[in-house]
Amino acid sequence: MVKVDNAIIMAAGTSSRFAPLSYELPKALITVKGEVLIERQIKQLKVAGIKQIVVVTGYKAEKFAYLAEKFGVVLVHNPDYLTRNNNSSINAVRDYLHNSYVCSADNYFVTNPFEPEVDDSYYAAEYSEEYTKEWCLTEDAAGYIDSVKIGSSQAWYMIGHTFWSNDFSQKFLAIMDSIYDQPTTADMLWEDIYIQHLDVLKMKIRKYPPQTILEFDTLDELRQFDHSYVTDTRSTILKAIARKLSIPESEIVKIKTLKSVTNEAIGFTFLVKQTGRQYQYLYGTQELTVTGD
Repeated sequence: MVKVDNAIIMAAGTSSRFAPLSYELPKALITVKGEVLIERQIKQLKVAGIKQIVVVTGYKAEKFAYLAEKFGVVLVHNPDYLTRNNNSSINAVRDYLHNSYVCSADNYFVTNPFEPEVDDSYYAAEYSEEYTKEWCLTEDAAGYIDSVKIGSSQAWYMIGHTFWSNDFSQKFLAIMDSIYDQPTTADMLWEDIYIQHLDVLKMKIRKYPPQTILEFDTLDELRQFDHSYVTDTRSTILKAIARKLSIPESEIVKIKTLKSVTNEAIGFTFLVKQTGRQYQYLYGTQELTVTGD
């Protein structure tokens, strides 16, 4: 067993699929069942005895500043959050990576998964009998992940946090450094780099019961868990749309992000449940138009 040195919480991304709430506020700072997502995770880490918690910021970084005073966390800014995938967040906190939890700020852990000591590097996973489009895992006889593929049934799939031993951390950083400046690396998740080096980067599957670790990619998904969002979206934009259309907020469903040619979120489409009419809203102009019946 090794003592956990710290936890890295990655909170730099724009989470554009979570429109329009993430346009107004970082997804990690939304309130779910009375608790701010990232605050709940910080508290769970502290209960487990993890004293040093490092939060990687990027998008709307100033919104996270209060966490330093409230919880004593270390804030590290990732200046490349718009031009690179989350490998840049790993690079930003490279000096902190030892025996470390590496977490996503927008996960909701129903029960506390963190421990002060861990026996080996792992990726959290849950089991799905049905087909899932998630990254699915198999393991060798020793319990180490030996293959990862997108989409499968009756499989363990990646969800939630990971633990990196110091050995794993240093090996990962060395591999990442060797390819970091290659043009194709910028768009890679850190998991993509890991998957390409399963023979060197040894990680086990930490298996959790279903619905222990939750991710909310869209407002529709959040509404299934926190029903208060059905009638109160906490979104200034959606409230204004509801007033303009003379409908309750609960009628606004199936929200999908609109992106520009540069992959920047520029607005969203949605459906009015009762009429089946589809609308488009643009952030820059605040223009609301009907796009289909």
